[in-house]
Amino acid sequence: MIDSAEIEVRAGNGGDGLVTFRHEALLPMGGPAGGNGGRGGHVILIADVSVNTLLPFQSRKLIGANNGARGGASNRTGKSGKDVEVKVPVGTEVWDVTPEQPYSLIGDLVEQGQTLMVVNGGRGGSGNARFVGSTNQEPLLAEAGEYGEHKNLKLELKLLADVGLIGMPNGGKSSILAAISAARPKIANYPFTTLSPVLGVVYHRLDAFIVVDIPGLIEGAHEGIGLGDEFLKHIERTRVLAHVVDGSEPDVAGRLETINRELAEFNPALADVPQITVVNKLDLDEVKVSRSEIEEQVRRVAGDERQVLFISAATHEGIDQLVQEMWWQLQQAPRSALDARPEAAEAAAEAEETPVLRPQPRRRAPEVERVSEDAFRVLHPRAIRLARGSNLDDWQTLVQYQAKLSDFGVSKALTRAGIQTGDTVHIEDWEFEWD
Repeated sequence: MIDSAEIEVRAGNGGDGLVTFRHEALLPMGGPAGGNGGRGGHVILIADVSVNTLLPFQSRKLIGANNGARGGASNRTGKSGKDVEVKVPVGTEVWDVTPEQPYSLIGDLVEQGQTLMVVNGGRGGSGNARFVGSTNQEPLLAEAGEYGEHKNLKLELKLLADVGLIGMPNGGKSSILAAISAARPKIANYPFTTLSPVLGVVYHRLDAFIVVDIPGLIEGAHEGIGLGDEFLKHIERTRVLAHVVDGSEPDVAGRLETINRELAEFNPALADVPQITVVNKLDLDEVKVSRSEIEEQVRRVAGDERQVLFISAATHEGIDQLVQEMWWQLQQAPRSALDARPEAAEAAAEAEETPVLRPQPRRRAPEVERVSEDAFRVLHPRAIRLARGSNLDDWQTLVQYQAKLSDFGVSKALTRAGIQTGDTVHIEDWEFEWD
């Protein structure tokens, strides 16, 4: 199972606004009629139960949406770019790993049909009809469309299951899953036969629940030893753990203690997940003879309240009791594994409190920067889009543009920065002399 992938997502750019005037026979002074550009397409992730792996993203590294269309004459708005909807497995975490941004979790898709807009399409630029004013009846300005967002994402699939079978390699987890469900995991008499988590549906009376067989863990797994923490993450979303040990192995209690320590090192919250101790291979004489001694050792480590079941995956002895206990523990556990996480409890507590709205400080990006002794660069986003969408080689358009710089407050910013007559002003790839 492929449970991790990195992709690049690009939203569509907004369409450019249009500069045009009405030229109809009966309307010689029809005025400006340039329409606005269309919005660029978004990229949206959708959780879908029909998808169970991130394998498609190993070859599909770039996902992009369409650009918006340019505005049309007669004030017609350009067509918006089509959104791109991408299906991902339920249980997918979405991380932003864009180099200039901090590594952060931006979404957790844990329910069927849940959506997450990962990048927004750019807004369409305004046509010249939008710039009509009392002092400018013939605007020659239009905005270029806004660039769509661009991100690098890491997708992490954490399986959502009700019960997780955990334990050291070759303890019988795969045999148990095969005995209680229709799943057919690989079973062999050597360690690490299960190299990826396997899901099975278990039916009990009129109910059903999902059990996942987690590949065998060893000491140091939380540091990447053995199969490492590559599969420990799948345990985080199980509501109940069934800890399987081979009753014929020496120091059964020590093996239980080792794995529980690895779980706590990986995520301390896992210590609070309900756990059933399952001692396998009851069909062997040495296990039958030592049953009382093994149970005493286990309770000394796990506590007297821990349920200890002796079963045989080979002969199915005790399997029905195991299924019954799994079902019973699920009735007592939180309805969602995510509800048991500390952050979920904190969020629930905050939700009960009366919300207090506080004004957030406004952080304005710099509008200009000095690039040399006699040159300045304009950074104001709308001023840049207006320059990109207008023909500034035309002197009338340039005059109107400079008036807009004053409206945006850019002229004052340049003055504060120390600009002098004759200095050069850069706006992206275009430049003019300050007058």
